Amino acid sequence: MTHDTQSTIAQLFIHPIKSCAGISVQAALLTHTGLQYDRQWMLIDGNQRFLSQRELAHMVLIEPNIVGDCLHINAPNMPQLSLPIAQKGEELQVQIWDDVVSAFDCGNDAAAWFTQALGQSVRLVQFNPAKPRACSTTWTNGAPAVTQFADGYPILVTTVAAVDELNQRLRHNGFAPVDQRRFRPNLVLADLNAHDEDLLDVLHISADAPIALKIAKPCERCPIPSINPDTAQAQPEAVSDTILTYRADARLDGAITFGMNAIVLTGAGQILRVGQSVAADYGF
Repeated sequence: MTHDTQSTIAQLFIHPIKSCAGISVQAALLTHTGLQYDRQWMLIDGNQRFLSQRELAHMVLIEPNIVGDCLHINAPNMPQLSLPIAQKGEELQVQIWDDVVSAFDCGNDAAAWFTQALGQSVRLVQFNPAKPRACSTTWTNGAPAVTQFADGYPILVTTVAAVDELNQRLRHNGFAPVDQRRFRPNLVLADLNAHDEDLLDVLHISADAPIALKIAKPCERCPIPSINPDTAQAQPEAVSDTILTYRADARLDGAITFGMNAIVLTGAGQILRVGQSVAADYGF
């Protein structure tokens, strides 16, 4: 079948702990809820509501890593914390945006570690896969989908060209360039025009068996892209203010968007790899 456009996977990222540092990977298992381990853990406050860099910018300096069957976590001036991926503590009901979902508490040692690292009382929880979190079908043409602790959908797609264009604008305004980490994507596509992801319908990815990801809702942007992932310092007058000048999105009543959320139509159980070819048709 001939498609409107061809691209390749330039980068893959997983973010095991919501709003903490991501991991650049060469390959990742695709599941119904997105890339394996992505947003599988989350920090909560005393009201069992999720926390993010919006409240605690220094979360970006906490670096998780998956090694075998363990989650290893590092942060400045902290000893490494290691947790078994398969652990199941007390079941809690936690809130992420307007959703209340089931999660397992990761224990007092993890809570103490994160509380010390962030200077605020927090607890770490792990998503309960036995109780799926459904995505809104408003933007999926009725197609069902599930996710873990992502904001709303299992996959976030950006393009190399979109960040390149932003960096041209930043340099023109006298600011330093940024990289994809600011936007916390899962899938970064090369060989497309800037923000072509806005216009695409279904991504067909070459693998051992068919993979199809449906582009759904534009990703509305909060202040997080203004936070430097290396220092946790915010510079809204650079990134956020620059994006504001050209990314107002009529589909979200003028909200600022950058990247597109996607859902998994087919291919759960397949491996996504950097360098795979991606074919798509425009959705207009």
